[in-house]
Amino acid sequence: MSSQDNGSPEFPTWPEFKLPDLLSTDTIRQVHATIENEWDPLQRSACQTAAGRALWNHVIHDPLADILAGESYLKSLHEKIKKDCVNKAREISGVILAVRTLWFDSKLEAALHSFNDGEAQVVLLGAGMDARAYRLSCLKESNVFEVDFPDLLQIKATLLQAAMDSTNGHPCLMMTAKSITRVAADIRSNDWLEKLQTSGFVPEKNTVWVLEGLLYYLTHSEATQVLETIAGKCSLTQTVLLADFMNKPSISLSNSIFHFYSDWPDHLLPSLGFSHVKLSQIGDPDAHFGLMHDPSNLFNKLRSLPRSVYTHPDDGTPCCRLYLVEASGSPNQTIP
Repeated sequence: MSSQDNGSPEFPTWPEFKLPDLLSTDTIRQVHATIENEWDPLQRSACQTAAGRALWNHVIHDPLADILAGESYLKSLHEKIKKDCVNKAREISGVILAVRTLWFDSKLEAALHSFNDGEAQVVLLGAGMDARAYRLSCLKESNVFEVDFPDLLQIKATLLQAAMDSTNGHPCLMMTAKSITRVAADIRSNDWLEKLQTSGFVPEKNTVWVLEGLLYYLTHSEATQVLETIAGKCSLTQTVLLADFMNKPSISLSNSIFHFYSDWPDHLLPSLGFSHVKLSQIGDPDAHFGLMHDPSNLFNKLRSLPRSVYTHPDDGTPCCRLYLVEASGSPNQTIP
């Protein structure tokens, strides 16, 4: 980014975005019409996430995100981004999703490198329209398990097949993971782990659990059950949890569809069985990625306040925070 004569950063220009031709085919249109008509807000959030990755593709590099997102979500977010650029907004729409995605990518790669034997399992709980198994080279030694609703996984498979069959310029579909297994299960139920193990998951094998954009859609009891189940694996093998948590003000907004929150996930997770926990906020050194170009943006303003503050003293707005949390444990570690 260049600087203007007065020394302030020049507002970035947005890369051009063109809808891929594949989105206009009858098959893809019918699939995304089904999503619009039949999916609930939790399921549709998967397409919204994919749209964010597609529109921020200049930093995330997800060639399948546009197909998985669909035309309506891409157009909606693109309009918001264009408006933000015109208005020189301090936070461009989708930036929080871009930073979150890059944080998970970097922490996943680091976790896999930390395992001595190089081979590991990666479980994407509530995988949605995630395409990491097709875009991250660090997964080449890993068996990836995607867990989500049966109808979501079926539609995702249909979209990926369409991309694979396409001859009109869409990038060729190449899996970068060692293997990928899709597990149809509702993690709000008590049998998701059993279904995961039936599908080939080995509890004694080093595992990274990725819970991106998931926990706050669950009730407190559901989220706690999921976290306790994962923490239980620390006694069996090297286990890494990557998850994002909302604080109470974030789920208390009038239009919120979220339930679970934790103001202190770095206190919660050790109580469940994890021995090491590191918490970051958007804009921290490991959760920045050069995208927080305005020092007075919302996220940098929040970082300057104690986490115990719920209302911003300057304007009275709720301090809505997203915590990015890495936790780990293994049989030879003890909880401090």
